[in-house]
Amino acid sequence: MASVVLSEAEKLYIVHGVQEDLRVDGRGCEDYRCAEVETDVVSNTSGSARVKLGHTDILVGVKAEMGTPKLEKPDEGYLEFFVDCSANATPEFEGRGGEELGTEISNTLYRVFSSESSVDLKSLCINPREHCWVVYVDVLLLECGGNLFDAISIAVKAALFNTRIPKVRVLEDEEGSKEIELSDDPYDCIRLNVDDVPCIVTLSKIGYRHVVDATLQEEACSLASLLISVTSKGALTSMKKVGKGSLDPESIFEMMETGKRVGKSLHIALQKILDEEESLGTSRQKVGFLG
Repeated sequence: MASVVLSEAEKLYIVHGVQEDLRVDGRGCEDYRCAEVETDVVSNTSGSARVKLGHTDILVGVKAEMGTPKLEKPDEGYLEFFVDCSANATPEFEGRGGEELGTEISNTLYRVFSSESSVDLKSLCINPREHCWVVYVDVLLLECGGNLFDAISIAVKAALFNTRIPKVRVLEDEEGSKEIELSDDPYDCIRLNVDDVPCIVTLSKIGYRHVVDATLQEEACSLASLLISVTSKGALTSMKKVGKGSLDPESIFEMMETGKRVGKSLHIALQKILDEEESLGTSRQKVGFLG
């Protein structure tokens, strides 16, 4: 994970500010930085999104390909996550560092999406035991400026919202052999319902208090953080502690309550942006990947 080195005086300044609910950039403890969300930024994908949160920059591409259902779930499709850490994002990603972080992020995403209700996987089944859609979610870290997991979860939800999968018909001839026909109509497609897709809220413990959306400097002052995945209804689906420090039960309970509250408003704000962008249709000005 990208990190910065701070002097003791700088750390004290940040920690004391947080205790007074005043962070270095003027935010309160429960405030997110302004996030930029853009969907449909990569051509030749089924869906894509780019999210900038402070100095953190994430690009997600989604591709749906036909595959075979897993033996234990013959009537469902499934999601696969791949995370690539660009060596330009931070010098620490050169060599093994980027691979280890990439594995940690994809494992976290698998856990967040392991809940039965996050995505309706049955809607991805074409015919049981034989054909289903496999949704490949590729995450590229372009720049790391703190609060990586939250930014990635926002980008993944936005890209899945933007995903369109062609409708398929299964034709069977007299001999019983099946043939699959893809619809040519680009508007004749399956949309994924992302209402129950969780977002991750990372709560970083600094001094006696905790903050959301920590900057790299704030992360350097935090010994322990709690990653919480929250649905738009405020339901908590998974939780993971990161960092070397310990958290007492009372702090964990407070952080969970903050996570649920902040998570609900995060979903509302994100859905509003996604609906606005979609309502513009093809008339919207595209900034594009290199914009």
